[in-house]
Amino acid sequence: MDKITCVKALEDPKYIKPIEIHYTQKDQKKKWEAIISHDSVAILLWHKEKDAFIIVKQLRPPVFNLHKDGYMHELCAGIVDKEIPLSEIAKEEVLEECGYDIPTINLRYVTSFFTSVGISGAKQTLYYGEIDESMRVHDGGGIHDEEIEVIELNTNEAKTFIFDENFQKTPGMMMAFYWFFENIKN
Repeated sequence: MDKITCVKALEDPKYIKPIEIHYTQKDQKKKWEAIISHDSVAILLWHKEKDAFIIVKQLRPPVFNLHKDGYMHELCAGIVDKEIPLSEIAKEEVLEECGYDIPTINLRYVTSFFTSVGISGAKQTLYYGEIDESMRVHDGGGIHDEEIEVIELNTNEAKTFIFDENFQKTPGMMMAFYWFFENIKN
């Protein structure tokens, strides 16, 4: 059974850095608490043969800590933590999380946007990729101790899924579905 066993302040963070920003706005001195975090990539995967989105479901401890159900439905995604093209990072994440070896030429840049703007302002770059079974090399699920469930979401169910609050999801995924229906399958 999943449960929170301890919450404590970070002493030597690996992926984030808490900071306090001092700034002046309209001649008034202000300060803001923030976190420096990695930018990220996210990939909207559409399986052509199955007419389905390939999404992931995984436990997100901050959501779990605050809302007691931390399982989130998300796009395949990962942090930008190396000096290689973002499309290469996206390709690696699709292989690790979902099990498909998609050529970078099949990844279409969609847009970039900022996430968690009140706390970190990290930038996420969204890609779109069409896949089929010939690209599958394993079942996915992540690497190391990641526990990622790969889910097929029928394209016809996605519009209802966007607003179904029984499924916790990210706004980036909701926006990506809208983009798909406006630009790919309208």
